[in-house]
Amino acid sequence: MAEENQNITRIELDGKEYILIGTAHVSKQSAEQVKEVIEREQPDSICVELDKQRYESIVNGDKWKEMDIFQVIKEKKATLLLINLAISSFQKRMAAQFGIKPGQEMIQGIESADEIGAELVLADRNIQITFSRIWGNIGFKGKMSLLTQVLAGVFSKDAITEEELEKMKTQDSIDSVLSEFTKSFPKLKEPLIDERDQYLAQKIRKAPGEKIVAVLGAAHVPGITKEFHKEHDLKALTKLPPKSKTPKIIGWAIPLVIIALIAYTFIANPMDGWQQIMSWLIWNGGFSAVGVIIGLGHPLAVLTALVAAPITSLNPLMAAGWFAGFVQALVKRPNVSDFESLSEDVFTVKGFWRNKVTRILLIVILANLGSTVGTIIAGTDILRVFFENL
Repeated sequence: MAEENQNITRIELDGKEYILIGTAHVSKQSAEQVKEVIEREQPDSICVELDKQRYESIVNGDKWKEMDIFQVIKEKKATLLLINLAISSFQKRMAAQFGIKPGQEMIQGIESADEIGAELVLADRNIQITFSRIWGNIGFKGKMSLLTQVLAGVFSKDAITEEELEKMKTQDSIDSVLSEFTKSFPKLKEPLIDERDQYLAQKIRKAPGEKIVAVLGAAHVPGITKEFHKEHDLKALTKLPPKSKTPKIIGWAIPLVIIALIAYTFIANPMDGWQQIMSWLIWNGGFSAVGVIIGLGHPLAVLTALVAAPITSLNPLMAAGWFAGFVQALVKRPNVSDFESLSEDVFTVKGFWRNKVTRILLIVILANLGSTVGTIIAGTDILRVFFENL
């Protein structure tokens, strides 16, 4: 049986009572409501919509200071980290409007569990698994569109009233938001919303005790309520999608084709062959270097991109941005103050370029993007010269 009252959903199942609190992640009222409900209900367990990684990020606010920027580049996590920082800045900017911390309702759930001696349950799926299942599910066009919308939302200056924020917690508004969401990215809803609803429902159901309170983002409450009476396989929901062989095949095929076209042209007309090589060097290295310049990189990082891009573009295992990023990190190594100010600097576009940490991440991404653009332009020119010599 489920009974809904404002932002509270009560479910009774197998002799246990579950109280789901639908919250907005930067709402002062949400945090206050979480405290009030837990104090009144005195549950045995409190479930929060966090995984271990996000929980540690909340309880260890200084974790950024321990980040090894060289390791981030080496593990190819520059783009993921920059997106995480961008989304974090969006939440923090909204939270700053209302004088609260982002995720305050989750913090309140953690603190209340400690205060009343309830067991804390981290009920959400690992964020990296969710990202992996999203990323492998939306295709190249979807990835570009998603990145564009995320960044546009992050750097938007539009303010939102707390009244508008509270309206997001009503059932009709949620359905409307999800409807628009699935129109833009129909393949994104399944891993981001549906699968997590199933995972959250299963973790909440299995929480110890006879009375359980769950602190959740309001958008998940209808789906969790729908999935609550079903059994869900957590292992299946946490399985990483198999990596497609297509990108790897394309990644090796393009440089092999480029080399073959230049070799053929060299045999037919050495002068045109040299023209193709110069085109490859100039366009590939030039655009990658321009990317580093846009990222306000050090001249040595610019030179590194200029030299590395034409070589790395012929080897899918390497990327010009990694080399440019390493050089930037060596000559402009971030200091403690950069990590301490990271959470403030990501509030603005200017801050992203000013902070040495985010500037390195930008250089990695922009150098790689420039190299990709250069590969397309140079490849087109090489193909043109090849057909002229057929």
